[in-house]
Parts: sequence; C-alpha cells; structure tokens
Amino acid sequence: MTAIEIKKENAAIAKEYKELLSISYRRLTATDKKLIRKAFDIAVDGHKNQRRKSGEAYVFHPIAVAKIVAAKIGLDATSIASALLHDVVEDSPDYDIEDIEKIFGQTVARIVNGLTKISSLKKDKDISLQAENFRKMLLTLNDDVRVIIIKIADRLHNMQTIYSLREDKQLKIASETLYIYAPLAHKIGLYNIKSELEDLALKYTEPDIYNSILLKMKESSDEQAKYIKKISEILEGVLKKEKIKYNIKGRPKSIFSIRRKMQRQGVSFDEVYDKFAVRIIYKSSLKNEKFIAWKIYSIVTDFFRPNPTRLRDWISAPKSTGYEALHITVMGPQGRWVEVQIRSERMNEIAEKGYAAHYKYKEGDSNNDETLDSWITKLQEIMDNPAGSAIDFVEEFKLNLYAKEIFVFTPNGDLKSLPKQATPLDFAFSIHTEIGLKTRGAKVNGKLVPLNHKLHSGDQVSIITSENAKPTANWLDYATTGRARSKIKSSLKDDKKSIAEDGKEILRRKLKQIKINLDERSINELVSYFNLQTSLDLFYRIGIGSIDNGMLKKYAASRSNVLVSFFKNKITRKKNVDPETINNDEITSKYDMLVFGKEQEKLNYKLSICCNPIPGDKVFGFLTIKDGIKVHKKTCTNALSLQSNYAYRIIDAKWIDSSQQVFKAVIKLTGIDQKGMVSDITKLISGNMSINIRSIKFDTDSGTFNGEIAIEVNNNNFVTKLMNRIKKINGIEKVSRV
Repeated sequence: MTAIEIKKENAAIAKEYKELLSISYRRLTATDKKLIRKAFDIAVDGHKNQRRKSGEAYVFHPIAVAKIVAAKIGLDATSIASALLHDVVEDSPDYDIEDIEKIFGQTVARIVNGLTKISSLKKDKDISLQAENFRKMLLTLNDDVRVIIIKIADRLHNMQTIYSLREDKQLKIASETLYIYAPLAHKIGLYNIKSELEDLALKYTEPDIYNSILLKMKESSDEQAKYIKKISEILEGVLKKEKIKYNIKGRPKSIFSIRRKMQRQGVSFDEVYDKFAVRIIYKSSLKNEKFIAWKIYSIVTDFFRPNPTRLRDWISAPKSTGYEALHITVMGPQGRWVEVQIRSERMNEIAEKGYAAHYKYKEGDSNNDETLDSWITKLQEIMDNPAGSAIDFVEEFKLNLYAKEIFVFTPNGDLKSLPKQATPLDFAFSIHTEIGLKTRGAKVNGKLVPLNHKLHSGDQVSIITSENAKPTANWLDYATTGRARSKIKSSLKDDKKSIAEDGKEILRRKLKQIKINLDERSINELVSYFNLQTSLDLFYRIGIGSIDNGMLKKYAASRSNVLVSFFKNKITRKKNVDPETINNDEITSKYDMLVFGKEQEKLNYKLSICCNPIPGDKVFGFLTIKDGIKVHKKTCTNALSLQSNYAYRIIDAKWIDSSQQVFKAVIKLTGIDQKGMVSDITKLISGNMSINIRSIKFDTDSGTFNGEIAIEVNNNNFVTKLMNRIKKINGIEKVSRV
C-alpha cells in the first residue's frame, strides 16, 4: 500500500472507533471509554499484519463486532472491550491470555478466553466441527453468557461480509448460521439479530427465492405504509383521549419467515396474508404496564374485529426468552387480517436488545434475573451427558427452539412453561431427571392419562413415580422436549450396553459349541448376516434372546454363502449399487442422469428418499459412509444439517439428460367438491398431457376435497406445467408438490 492509502485507511479505522463510542446504547463513563480505548489499541496492534478476504484491514472486523454488541445488543463496556479483543489471542503471536488478564483484569480475560476456546477446535473429518463448536460454546455458560452473545455478534458481521468468499464457503457458513446461530439468537431473545441472520443466510442458500421475495416486498412497501397510516388515523383520537403516550409503526415480516409460511402453508407470496405487523409501543411505569396494555387492546378491538383464536398474552406469562407483549390478529381495513403487537417501551427494549443484555449485566442493577439463570440452568442440564455425538446434541437442543409455548401447573400451583405438544413425560423431566426416570403414570386435572397425552395450557399435572419404573424405547415416541429425550436415550443406552456385555459372553459360548471362534471376522459376518448396523446391536440382540440357537445354527450351516454375501456387501457399500447387480465382470449403475463436481464426472449414486429429487430439481450430492453418493434436493429438509455439519462431503451435482427415464412425483390438491372433478383432473393428466398416473386418492368432507396424485414424469418442467394447468380447473383451490 502507498503512504496515501495507509493514511486513508488509518483515518477510516479512527472514524469507526469514534462511531463505536457514539452509538453505544449505554451511557459510557470516562472509565468505560478508557477501557474501550485500551482494547481498541491492542486490537489495532494485534491485527496490524492481517487482512480479510475482502482486502480490508482485519481490525475493521472486531470494531464491527463491538458496534453490534454496543448498539444492537446494548451490552456494557466490558463486553465492548471483549468484542474488540475477541480474535487477538487466537490470531496474534504478540498476545496470550495472561497478557489480556494483566492489562484488562479477570472478567475481560475470561470472556476472551471463552471466545478463543470456541475457535480453537481442530477440524476432524469424522465429526461435525460446527456441532462440536456449538456444544463447546454452550459449555462456556459456566464462565460468562457474554461469550455466546459476542459470538453471535461475530457471526452476524461475518454474514454481513460473506460476499467476498468463494461460493462453496458462502453456502457452508450460511447453512451453519441457519442450523446453529439463528436458533441460538432466538433462544437468547435477540429477535432482530435472529431475523437478520436468517435473511442473510437465505440470501446465500436460496438466492433466487430470496431475491424474488425481496423484490415483491419492495413493490408493496408503499401500499403497506398507507395501510398502517390508515389504522393509525382510526385509533389516534381515542388513544389520545385516554392520555396514552404511544407510537404506531409497521414491521414487515422477515424474508425468511415469509418463505417459511409459503412452504408450510403451500401458498404463494400473494397468499401470505400477514406479511407485516402493526406495533403499538406505549409509555408506562412498570406498575401500570399490564393495565395500559389491556386498555389499548380494548380500544383496538372496539374498532377492528379480533380473531379469538389468535390472541397471545405474553404479558401475564412471558416467553421463556423473557419476551413480553400482547399479540392480537384483527380484521383491518379492506377486509384484511393484520397482526397488532402491543408493547411498553420496556418490553420493546427487551425484544430488540435481548433479555440477557438488559437485565443480567445492567451496571448498578442488583436485580437477580431468575429467568436468565433458569435458562442457563436448563442448558447446563441438557449437557449432563456430554458423551453423545455433537450432532445429536445440537438436534436435541434445536428440537423445541421454535415451538409454541403452553403453560401448565404443578400440584402445588407453580407455573411451568413447556413447548406445545408436550406430554406428561416432558413435564416430569422438566421437574427433575430422577422424577422423569422413575415415572410410572400421570394425572392431568385429577384424571389418570397415558404418558403420550398432549398437555394444554391451564392443565394441572402430577406425576406418579415408582422405584421399579425405568424408561423403555416407547418413551422416545412420547417425549418431545430435548431434555426428556436426551435423558431417556442416555438411560436406554446404559441399559443396552449392560445387556450387550452379557450378550457378548453368551455369544462366545454358543459359537464355541458350533466350533466357531468369536473374533473380528465372525462378528462382521454375523452383523452382515442379520442385517445389523454394529456389533453392539448384535450382542444386544443375543442378550435379549431375539437371536436364538436355531438362528445361529442356520448361520453356521450357510457360512460359506455368508462370506460371499459379506464381501458383496462391502463392494456394494463402496460402489453404491444393489448386490443383485454385481457380476463377475462389472458393476452397473441404474442411473446415468447426473454429473458431479467441476469435472462433471459420471458417478454411481442413489436418489435420497427423504426428498425424492427428479431431473430438473436443484440438487447436490452427499458422500455417505456406507451408501456412496446420495442425491438430495437443495430444498430438502435435511440439506441444512448436511451442508452445515459435513461441508467436506458435499459434491456439486447437475442434471445433464432426462430424456430416457421417468420419475415419480406426488401432487397434492385441495378444493371444492363437485361432480366430474376427478374426471376433469385425470383427463387433463393422462389425456391432454399424456402423463402416466401411478396412483390417485381423493377424500371428501362437507363439500371440500383433499387429493393426492402420484405421476410418472421425465423432469420437473412437466410437474410445473401440470400444476399450472390443474390450477385453472374450476373448483381447485391449491395445488402443491409433496
């Protein structure tokens, strides 16, 4: 760089620093500013020889993270300083954690050390780096929750500047963000950051969909502003008459949430009716907050008819994240449903900045935040059994993050929050692990209920325990919360190991009687012969008696055939073909429609049954351990997890020819039942378009129908064309592909 460029860059860095001080949500004291200045100087020095992929000086990154921490989350000076220093120990040879502690003290050092530990895990091709990082990140809760909050801010800035990376890196980081960081931000209560992370991630995982929704939202923004103004004008007079100080503004739903509604409801953008919400934010003392909220509710529903099934009272019973508000859906002007959110200024601050930032670390505030502490305790309880795989751990954690909440009562009248669809087993484990493990039965509102009974808000639940009771495999079908499922799995695993140990010795004796040694070779043969996954499965089945003497004798009698089968299976797993297709000369592949990688190679593969891709769908290959390459649609429900946790196993895939083969696709229909409807549909499909129908099913109910049609097509263009034509048939309401 030239002297002029260096001078210009230094001026830009100084400007960013000044802006950091000016935008801080908290009022910074002289001592605070001194601390932040010291951290800034160390960050500049520690990163002086580093540059980002975009070419800019690396120090812009920690400053940007500190700005997010200061302005968007509202953390204290200690957190701002820690954010500035978060990469120094990892990236600079001039500073270690002892240096940070000498200069800044124990608290900053503890936070920086936690952030450094998260980043220091070495990559192992057999594990998910991000899942392990996630588990490690949560373990730092014992040190300081600010570690996680700063890490989320770090990820947000990385997503904001991801454009400078290679496309495969963009996809990997965006997938990780949707898989781990956005749910974590949601759980902490950082809703604005969660939405921004989701939108940015969607921009890189599904760019066409993101840009399409973005364009439509921009086109409708003027109309939306006029609509909100109209509502405001209607309410203005009465709210002022009641001397309520308030502000009304519109909040467009995030692109990601609109996309999710389109997917879940099987509707187009235009059919999503609540693309924005009206937010009424009012001034109030803490004492009068609830009274004024319900007063505003009364005024709004005097003018606009409410939907009684869409009232959400998170003031009387706040969400587990600390979120408080009244949400109502009303029939607004022009016959449109619109969501109205009623919040005090304090509630709005919690929603926008996050519960942890405003209550746990507010300088001079002696308030002991029980909600945050209980949340941290719950996370720590989930980690009681760290021996499980990191992926399982992440899935269990994510299981209930977005679930709607219900509130039930204990026998003593205490209120417990559980996810919707929770059962008595979930309730039992939420009280205490031992109560869950010893559950024998449950009563809801005084009546005995099965363990898979779905709880509802207002239920009073009591658990019947017994010292002889213990979890069974069926319990996994009954439990819904991550905590309950992880405890049940752990208990079952311990039981299985114990039985398997006995089973191994039983197998050794039984094989000895038929002149076979128990060794690696015989174990592998037996696992293959009985179509099992692992030796543990084999020993367990011997232990419980599901593999008996007769079955072992049959194995011994056909042992020579088993050897052939075993080696065929090994070849099959490597080449990914059906054993029946193996002959002495070659292994044939059923499919030749896809090419893989930059070289566009033809490789053996299987189409994944979880998403049933057909030619024309956007797809990718995933290299499995046992089954070769599996092909998934990019919109597959498993795509996010695979791309996030196993990016090194993802292979680019592309359809090159679809003229020689037919594929199955399933179309779902709903509409008004009328005479000749089925005939019209089948005539269109098999007659006009010459598409073969494999199966058809229609159910009618009180004048409406639901139908599913399985068809054979060459590629997805046929499916799209067919769906568009079916939509034009009179009486059809919705058409979607399953």
